[in-house]
Amino acid sequence: MINLYVTKTNTGKEHFDSLAEALASIPADTCEPVTVFLGAGTYHEKVTIQRPFVTLIGENAEATIITYDDCAKQFMTDGSKRGTFRSYTMFLDSHDITLTNLTVRNASSPRSKAGQAIALYADGDRILIKNCRLESYQDTLFTGPLPPTPLSPGGFTGPKEFAERIVGRQYYEDCYICGDIDFIFGSATAYFERCEIASVASEALVPDNEGNPAVYGYATAASTPEGYPYGYVFHNCRFTGTVPEKSVYLGRPWRDYAKTVLLSCYLGPHIKPEGFHDWNKPNARENCFYAEYQSDGPGAAKIPSCRAPYVHQLTAKEAALYTKEKVLSGVDGWCP
Repeated sequence: MINLYVTKTNTGKEHFDSLAEALASIPADTCEPVTVFLGAGTYHEKVTIQRPFVTLIGENAEATIITYDDCAKQFMTDGSKRGTFRSYTMFLDSHDITLTNLTVRNASSPRSKAGQAIALYADGDRILIKNCRLESYQDTLFTGPLPPTPLSPGGFTGPKEFAERIVGRQYYEDCYICGDIDFIFGSATAYFERCEIASVASEALVPDNEGNPAVYGYATAASTPEGYPYGYVFHNCRFTGTVPEKSVYLGRPWRDYAKTVLLSCYLGPHIKPEGFHDWNKPNARENCFYAEYQSDGPGAAKIPSCRAPYVHQLTAKEAALYTKEKVLSGVDGWCP
């Protein structure tokens, strides 16, 4: 086991003053697990982790902040735009990586000028994120892999554009995740336990001309691959918002086979009565799977028929198929 220490206040022979320096010090040929302890402070760094069995432990989530401010609309030196998948603050590109007691923030703003701005790009199997804050606006958390092909040429420009698509498992526990447009998106099998999913849009995204509240955001945009039994599962989570009532959708399908299930979640008054949106995709209406079980709060469907017709209300027997163990165990029995 290798233990490394990063601090803003006690630099010296045994301490690093940046996370990048600590990670660079790890011998390339080692197979030992690595734990990096980060003291309180703000670390303005763009971080990449491409080795397995790495754990980052912050002093506490509110005071240990990793932040950067790249965004999709930035111009690169060659005149091209950075795009979504090069905008991340932190990029996890391996298996068995754990983050605890940290804030990962993309500080780009406002959204209208920055565009997509990923805080955490997590692409790997057995990724555990516990008691962390993930903060941005559009596309805060990307749970890789990418879908097989982009919808437009160059749409996937970035570190995994040509990589094999491997659908990993990710577990988020006691986290705060905020944003406005599709701020949890991607193809991973991901389980969210006791997380707060906060909609923080500052302006309407789509004005409404029919007297209904405007759209202020979409919490999720899953791209679950065809044939996979699970996409996103939220258990005992709270969907909150500092936006107008009935102005946010729980999700929409980035790809046609998107799966998102809510179990015993609190839904604030900002959630639209329809619950989910179909992104105007006829195929998605037939193939996506959106479901709830025992939602509570002012945004819950007091009358199930008010939800979009493709949103399912699960029975207790059906909900029992979505335990953490069933969703995440796979062939190796992983259950963090």
